Amino acid sequence: MNRTLTELAVEVLSTADGREKTARSHAAARLWRDSRAAGAPLDIGTATPPDRPARPARPELLSPRDMPRRRPGSAHGRIALIHAVAHIELNAVDLHWDAVARFAGTPLPLGYFDDWVQAADEESKHFNLLCDRLDALGSHYGALPAHAGMWRAAEDTAGDLMARLAVVPMVLEARGLDVTPGMIEIFRKAEDADTVAALEIIYAEEVHHVSYGSKWFHFLCGRHDHDPAPLFRDLVRKHFHGGLKPPFNEEKRAEAGIPPDFYWPLAEDGARRDG
Repeated sequence: MNRTLTELAVEVLSTADGREKTARSHAAARLWRDSRAAGAPLDIGTATPPDRPARPARPELLSPRDMPRRRPGSAHGRIALIHAVAHIELNAVDLHWDAVARFAGTPLPLGYFDDWVQAADEESKHFNLLCDRLDALGSHYGALPAHAGMWRAAEDTAGDLMARLAVVPMVLEARGLDVTPGMIEIFRKAEDADTVAALEIIYAEEVHHVSYGSKWFHFLCGRHDHDPAPLFRDLVRKHFHGGLKPPFNEEKRAEAGIPPDFYWPLAEDGARRDG
């Protein structure tokens, strides 16, 4: 008997080792795509995801204020930056499979599942690209401490799909569009062509992930007759605990379907608080 898509998602979420987690993620994505191509998609099912995904014993997870400062001008600092991005990508694998399993009870077109399975598959590739770079540079994922707060956005939006879409792809992943060009430049200056190549793949594909968030957010707004921009801002104010600060990559955000009137008022909120 075939496993359901949500059962496959829970298997990924319940796997601790990063390389094994991403191997299961790739396999689950392949099963889903093959079933869709054959015209007999896997049942979505109703498997319940864990509150927190399984994680390896290392890296040690620290609160943001306890994280050591990275100095990207040094070789060690660049390794620390790659490690930090690998940690983000591993969390993204789990965030996307959680979006598949946790919200499977919401009536949604199969295209919703196509998009988040594709995103999880790509995030798995990103994690492995970065782990390969760490290995080549004499390090590995888990060798350095990592940010403990990455799963908070999932916990804060576990009961609200629209909030999940607003906070995860449309805030957190959109932030990746803002900062990745600067990271690429750091490694270009260091003449690390292999890391530049990995980050350029990640940058191009993250635009799609942000666009999936925008697409399904707008879809649900249309279903419930909501005005998207003010609802987005209300949900971010309620569920996101960090501020939105410029500079913003307005070109790539627009390409992903997020116009400036969604996020600039939130940045102005933060500027007023700071002032």
